[in-house]
Amino acid sequence: MQRKELKRKLSKLTSDELIILGHEWELWARPRQLPPKNWILTWLILAGRGYGKTRTGAETLRRYVESGEITQPTIIAPTAGDARDIMIEGESGLLHIFPPDQTPYYEPSKRRITFKNGIVCKIRSAEEPERLRGLQHDFVWCDEIASWRYLQESWDMMMLGLRLGKHPRVVATTTPKPLPLIKKMVKDKKTIVTSGNTYENKENLAGSFIEMIEDMYEGTRLGRQELYAEIL
Repeated sequence: MQRKELKRKLSKLTSDELIILGHEWELWARPRQLPPKNWILTWLILAGRGYGKTRTGAETLRRYVESGEITQPTIIAPTAGDARDIMIEGESGLLHIFPPDQTPYYEPSKRRITFKNGIVCKIRSAEEPERLRGLQHDFVWCDEIASWRYLQESWDMMMLGLRLGKHPRVVATTTPKPLPLIKKMVKDKKTIVTSGNTYENKENLAGSFIEMIEDMYEGTRLGRQELYAEIL
């Protein structure tokens, strides 16, 4: 649909209809932000800063919660603060991606978030791998795994709990670093790897930010990692 035609159609909608439309992820997402059809076990999203990794992870969890395909989800962040500030309360977090009347109920003290259909999502951090022992889930969203202090240990504890449901799966969103586990996952046949760079989401990023990263990081080793998501 042409941009002018889209604007014409949007202009006819009420404010309430626009709010609802704004939460239709499949309408606004780029194709590679939608779950791959051949997703067997692990979907690894290696993408640059500002690509939309958090929104992709949150919307993927939302999709399966709303469809009822999962009933025992877990989210895991590098730290407890990251879980709260990014995965839940952040601009692209779970409290902001649902329509207003479907906003889930967040209980920080109980480390859980409850969706309108009654499904409860556990909230954990990768700071203490042993605290992940014993958890069971049918879906896990792991964010910024390259920043997990005890990556291998925490990943192992998470995977050993991924044993519920008919099709347990994990989505891992991260800007990459040349870590052994990430290199191994990329080569694993059961891992679907989606790569993306910062500029793919250029329309949703501040112009001053784009100018800054072009001036400071284009052509640098750091830019290749943080903007283009290369495993160096």
